[in-house]
Amino acid sequence: MMRKTTSVFLGFAFLLLLTAGSIDLGNLFNYYGLAVPAYITKDNAPAPNAADNMRATLGRVLFYDARLSVNNAISCASCHKQEFAFGDTAVRSVGHTGGLTGRHSMRLINARFATETRFFWNERASSLDDQTSQPIQDAVEMGFSGQGGQPGIDSLIRKLESIPEYPALFQLAFGSPDISEMYIQRALSTFLRSIASFDSKFDVGLAQAPNLGAPFPNFSAQENNGKNLFLTPPPAGAGCQGCHRGPEFDIDPNSRNNNIVAVAGGQPGQLDLGNTRSPSLRDLVNPAGQLNGPLMHDGSKTSLMQVIDHYNLIVPVPGNTNLDPRLAGPQNQGQNLNLSNADKTALIAFLRTLSGTAVYTAEQWSNPFDANGNIDFIGLPLSTQASASFSWKVYPNPSSDWLKVELPQGLTAELTVTNAQGQVIRKVGSSAGFVLNVQELPAGIYQVRIQDAQGKTWVKKWMKQ
Repeated sequence: MMRKTTSVFLGFAFLLLLTAGSIDLGNLFNYYGLAVPAYITKDNAPAPNAADNMRATLGRVLFYDARLSVNNAISCASCHKQEFAFGDTAVRSVGHTGGLTGRHSMRLINARFATETRFFWNERASSLDDQTSQPIQDAVEMGFSGQGGQPGIDSLIRKLESIPEYPALFQLAFGSPDISEMYIQRALSTFLRSIASFDSKFDVGLAQAPNLGAPFPNFSAQENNGKNLFLTPPPAGAGCQGCHRGPEFDIDPNSRNNNIVAVAGGQPGQLDLGNTRSPSLRDLVNPAGQLNGPLMHDGSKTSLMQVIDHYNLIVPVPGNTNLDPRLAGPQNQGQNLNLSNADKTALIAFLRTLSGTAVYTAEQWSNPFDANGNIDFIGLPLSTQASASFSWKVYPNPSSDWLKVELPQGLTAELTVTNAQGQVIRKVGSSAGFVLNVQELPAGIYQVRIQDAQGKTWVKKWMKQ
């Protein structure tokens, strides 16, 4: 009775492992079907493409795949976490070998809904496409820099080409199985541009009000006061709207720095003057009201009150030659808003209304890999050349001692066994069948790949108990 129960349990567990972390390619999320409010008019995305849902799906897989780093340790999502509005709670994020990023990881939410098309704090990327591959090619972050003995991005492309699912996914997304930096960029940027948050208390209020400046019926008196202070220029208000322009709350592309010019993790006195970009002010806090990580490029502000205090009284840093004129004040002595404590609290109350809820858990933006680092792609043709009647066996599955691979009569092929990270565990030359001793392999999910003399490839999953 015990043995039978165990067998049933193992079979159920195996079923869960194979079905968890799945993407149904015949039923894709409608990434660009999100209802965008009519009052949102800024949009830096290219015109919609019929393949956008597939490209965003591929981008989602790439975004969460740690194999995009040299040592399979870091993915884009390691530094841009969904639960923190695609930002990080660390001041500086950890790279593939434990080194730290040069600046705080910016929240990526609502990146599409802005006039500014340049990216990174210092705007060094000319577009979101350009931004997506720079962390991959950073020596600290993901390691495909091509410098100092590190492999270049061509090595990443060859790595992805060796993973059977990727050529098939690129075929569906771009009409070709060829993998290139441009296609990687485009898939990632299509996914990132889809990440949007428009279900906040602010959005509910604006939908009920005649315009942005009118009192919102769902706001408290304090929240409406904070909104008025945000929108109204000095001396009557705080003038935040001058740079962070609602209702998108994107940054004015003409902005210069905000007088926070320290080098993240640097020595006192070092200056970093070129940081003029900012993420949207939406989702500064999560639905529970907790900050989605420290603020500013150096992570030096750890509360909204610290941010308000900073703008309330600007004392220009000596040597700051790039201070925004709107913050310079009379005779370039720095602005003094003279905000009261009640004003500051009202501004914070308003900023908290800009946070939504769905984006933190929505499946279309979540990690598609299961706990073992696998995804089942339902409906993915791993070999477009393979006959529909082609049949081969991998058994026992699961197994603990021996693995047998049975091929159709007359076929010889090479065999490759990889782990969940795509690393080759076994490779066997051409044969009409295979029997492998697998006792020493750790328990887990593996891929068994065969390739014939013409380069046709087939893959099955196999579980080692």
